[in-house]
Amino acid sequence: MTVSQPANFPPAKRLGRGAELPGGIDERAAAVLREIVEQYVETGEPVGSRTLSRRLPIAVSPATIRNVMADLTEAGLLFAPHTSAGRLPTDQGLRLFVDGLLQFGDLSEEEQQAIGTTLEARGRSLEDTLAEASTMLSGLSAAAGMVLAPKTEGAVRHIEFVPLGSGRALVILVGADGQVENRVFETPPGLPPSALTQAGNYLNARLSGLPLAELRAIVADEIAANRTELDALAAKVVEAGLATWTGEGRGGSLIVRGQARLLADITQIERLAAIQGLFERLETQETMLRLLELAEQSEGVRIFIGAESGVFGASGVSMVVAPARNAADRIVGAIGVIGPTRINYRRIIPVVDYTARVIGRLLG
Repeated sequence: MTVSQPANFPPAKRLGRGAELPGGIDERAAAVLREIVEQYVETGEPVGSRTLSRRLPIAVSPATIRNVMADLTEAGLLFAPHTSAGRLPTDQGLRLFVDGLLQFGDLSEEEQQAIGTTLEARGRSLEDTLAEASTMLSGLSAAAGMVLAPKTEGAVRHIEFVPLGSGRALVILVGADGQVENRVFETPPGLPPSALTQAGNYLNARLSGLPLAELRAIVADEIAANRTELDALAAKVVEAGLATWTGEGRGGSLIVRGQARLLADITQIERLAAIQGLFERLETQETMLRLLELAEQSEGVRIFIGAESGVFGASGVSMVVAPARNAADRIVGAIGVIGPTRINYRRIIPVVDYTARVIGRLLG
């Protein structure tokens, strides 16, 4: 049985009962899997056939349920912890549940108003507002809340390359606000000064007040398609000079609140070392950039179970993340929740979705 990749949940899309069943399982198996996951989210305890026979919306005997549970276990969607007769969902089972069996809806007007009131309070700095958003997400989800606000990239007015000798050059960037930044980079062997001049002229002809990120994208496309008039050495100068700013201006601040909540369910998250490693990753610039990349790839809320995101590399952990977009539909940050795999997806998805929209307005 194949398991799909992390799904996007645009704000208008709501999956639930009656949706097309995923993974080729039938209605009865879907009902059993759904109930086991929902009980797991609620209690964290294994679910047995007798409990299921009382809770399922369809009349099925415990013996039949045991057969269905055995089939789901063989398919890798359930597992039996220790010698328990009950079953818990695997990461694959949770993924199948999230992709096609999860039912959730929009927040009520009262809930939306409460989030808006909390985040749009006057007289508070932006940093304090983002910290409050992270704390609020943690409280609403009983997990760790995170808010990523990237640095804004202002327009660039001028770029110049200056030879330093010994295979090095200085790239000078002048922002539209007059701020000047310098970087030293290695130049190709045998580079003539004319190549530096050519590289500077090429970039300045394409600036037009663009942010550095947009300029990098345009230049990369033109060089890849051989649409430039640059010779090989000048093209290398352009790429090396712009590369000195690669990754900068992207990840600004990652605010995480409620990390201690991850330790409350430590028996379900394998071992303390995994959580300690997660804490360490949350402090790195690489993690901030990766989170922003994940948000940029998402139309709406995106859910990662276990190691799917490639950010934390830990099983037993789930992450729900959504991009924060401004009025121009440009991504200006990311909002998310990190917690054990038994987080309340039904509750958290609409909360993250709406909070991301509010933060997008504030950062826009």
